[in-house]
Amino acid sequence: MSDPLVSVADLRDLLGTVTMLDVRYRMGGPPGAPEFEAGHVPGASYVDLDRDLAGTPGTRGRHPLPEPEDFQTAMRAAGVRGDRAVVVYDDWAGRAAARCWWLLRWAGHDDVRVLDGGWSAWLATGGPRESGTTRPAPGDLVVRAGSVPELPADDVLGAGTLVDARAPERYRGEVEPVDPVAGHIPGAVNVPTEANLDAHGRFLTVDELRGVYAGVSGDVAVYCGSGVTACHDVLALERIGVRAALYPGSWSEWVADPERPVERS
Repeated sequence: MSDPLVSVADLRDLLGTVTMLDVRYRMGGPPGAPEFEAGHVPGASYVDLDRDLAGTPGTRGRHPLPEPEDFQTAMRAAGVRGDRAVVVYDDWAGRAAARCWWLLRWAGHDDVRVLDGGWSAWLATGGPRESGTTRPAPGDLVVRAGSVPELPADDVLGAGTLVDARAPERYRGEVEPVDPVAGHIPGAVNVPTEANLDAHGRFLTVDELRGVYAGVSGDVAVYCGSGVTACHDVLALERIGVRAALYPGSWSEWVADPERPVERS
């Protein structure tokens, strides 16, 4: 597996040869579009997570997978081509960018990377920026949905190792600020996305990540609150050579059915 990350230094050399996607988004935070218009990596197109990287909220969760044809339309509008590499960034330590990375790979694009450290790292090193809206040439991505592993709700309890990417207090069921039920899926182990990062919001080294996931083995699947930040753990696992499945509906889909079991600890 190639490294799913790209450094700021390497991206400087790649500008103009890759498709840049800006997925700035923070749960409960300000919308990303105005921030994009105020400044972004030259040539980038803005991708709205709620509109472009998720379907309509409902029983499949708060951020269900988009319909393949809708995702194809959104990515073509952003200029994504099947024969051109894509680099995705955000300003949330890669959590939103990882969702776009995962979806593009799910769609069959095999050359997608996340900018390590995101927009803040780009600015910190004096990277060039531009402002305003962008009108990229239309892309030609053909979505081949299901190109990487995903886990349906009915198969979750039979997963080999199930990883919960949420904050520890949510995993333990001490608090639940978003969904109607607190706790975690029985048998899941907790590896919060924060554990993937250093003090500067960049991913740990491969050796350090192996230590973080030392207890994770076999067939691995990951979930979070709504299937967004779990992609951060999937990306971290990919860095250490583990191809993990995503449970897209995650906790928000799991607790939509009161018959599904819940653990608190």
